[in-house]
Amino acid sequence: MRCPFCGKTDTKVIDTRTMEDNTVIRRRRYCDGCEGRFTTYERIDTIPLTVVKSDNTREAFNRDKLTKGILISCSKRPVSREVIDKMVSDIENTILNSARKEVPSKEIGEMVMERLKDVDEVAYVRFASVYRQFTDVDSFMQELGKLLKEKK
Repeated sequence: MRCPFCGKTDTKVIDTRTMEDNTVIRRRRYCDGCEGRFTTYERIDTIPLTVVKSDNTREAFNRDKLTKGILISCSKRPVSREVIDKMVSDIENTILNSARKEVPSKEIGEMVMERLKDVDEVAYVRFASVYRQFTDVDSFMQELGKLLKEKK
């Protein structure tokens, strides 16, 4: 493994742990050249998954794009990065376990909203406002009304 600090390939693994339901291996590494420490993650390489967008265009599933969308909705909220990473992994695993090669973006959005509702209601409303493209206050209030009814 090449050191991200000095570029040397003489690194040692000092700690190995499995994460996210044993689907990811986290390795702490040490570089003999610069004495730097860094972390690597290993995931199983899977069959490429295609996301079908609302306009019927297709693009490759991008874990980072999903993470970014959730991070934005959780901005300045008490939601840890670990919780977000677990949520993304859970959604990715659900999609991969469905054994489909294509999944509608709408379905992914619903999965995100379902999980955000349990994690942080403000982040849920933020995500829903972008995802559902509220055009007026009434549609926004309807979504808040649904959330309040479910809370009772």
